[in-house]
Amino acid sequence: MEKPSAFERINGWARRSVTLKLISIGILILILLIPTSMLTSLVYERQSLRDGAIEEVSSKWGNPQTFGGPVLSIPYTSLLKDDKGNVETRILYAHFLPDELKISGTVVPEKRYRGIYVVVLYHTKLHVSGKFGHPNMQALSVPQNTYLFKNTAVTIGIPDMKGITDAVNFKMNDTSYAFNPGLPTNDIFASGASFEFNLDKQKDNAFEFDLDLNGSTSLSFLPFGKETDVSIRSTWDSPSFEGSFLPGKREVSAQGFTASWKVLQLNRNYPQQGLGAFITPASGEGFAGSSGLKLLLPIDEYQKTSRSVKYCVMFIFITFLTFFFVEVLNKKRIHPIQYLLVGFAICLFYVLLLSISEHIKFDWAYLIGCICVLALVTFYAKNIFKNNKLTAVFSGMLALLYGFFYSLLQLEDYALLLGSTGLLLILATIMYLTRKVDWYAISSGEQTG
Repeated sequence: MEKPSAFERINGWARRSVTLKLISIGILILILLIPTSMLTSLVYERQSLRDGAIEEVSSKWGNPQTFGGPVLSIPYTSLLKDDKGNVETRILYAHFLPDELKISGTVVPEKRYRGIYVVVLYHTKLHVSGKFGHPNMQALSVPQNTYLFKNTAVTIGIPDMKGITDAVNFKMNDTSYAFNPGLPTNDIFASGASFEFNLDKQKDNAFEFDLDLNGSTSLSFLPFGKETDVSIRSTWDSPSFEGSFLPGKREVSAQGFTASWKVLQLNRNYPQQGLGAFITPASGEGFAGSSGLKLLLPIDEYQKTSRSVKYCVMFIFITFLTFFFVEVLNKKRIHPIQYLLVGFAICLFYVLLLSISEHIKFDWAYLIGCICVLALVTFYAKNIFKNNKLTAVFSGMLALLYGFFYSLLQLEDYALLLGSTGLLLILATIMYLTRKVDWYAISSGEQTG
């Protein structure tokens, strides 16, 4: 018998070596990390396109709105010296917040479409009422004779002025005033509306006005009253209450929601009066501790798809591990190219999931993607294994994995617990099935028991 050459001996060892096969599988998994990372980038890219569409539509209708005010702003003169010693007279402002502030209204949601993307818009009609008490000027270090009471301004803050859909008439005591665009100072608000009047500092000033406002995604309020009461209702059934204060009362149902907030001045980090830009945001609270609501879409397909992609490497690893045990225990030679093609099919599932979920519900998209990939991989595995029973077991295992990962997506709070338990069961099953395998005999080509 002719002695095999060195190349033939190396080739035979390479075909029998379990260690080399495992190294090859590891290298293939590392290669498949490239399309996996591309999947993540694709999800972010589509999400960016969606966000761009939302921003485009919102910019024409009205951006997220944060209503603030009204604020009583009294100008006063101040003498300031410049670097050269020259005295200059400047107009500065003292600001006074209302003693009482009540806001009530309805939010009427509306869905608009930009291509395949949904944009949540709303129209709100707010009724604002309250009272300005006597300005507490003694609390400020401003001489009384420097105030310009005849130029007192009432200001309201609205981030996106294009959202105003009707004239805003301010009724104070028995007099009506019309708001004009612009602000006399940007101490409190970056944009908004205002009007001037001659303030009688000896009397209280009760006020009320209506505000028709368009916006998108979210609506917030600034608690400027000594006691601020806000009451909002809407037909939207998926609100998210956010900001510095949660509503004290809320009811959410399929018919919509109602929510009410009550905020006291003691809950804030700024007083009822101050000079200049005396209202500063608290850390992490946003501007002046605003509170409000966000109109959420019931399903964010990009968020769920992004979470799905995180399990891609684990899915590939378990599938390759199954192929490996079929190969070494049933003497079915599987080429690395065949491993790679199956890995690409698994990656394709996430592309299908992303593209289909942009048009139909995520659950149905997941089911359609599973059926397509399962049919493809099962057909391919049948031709590799040439064993119907083995193919059925492999196909059932893949279906079980898809069901398991779908459960992880649904149970956000228990995803870690379910995931770790599932991995423990998978490892325990592998250890049980291979407890009597003689790996050295497999490597040397001997028949195992």
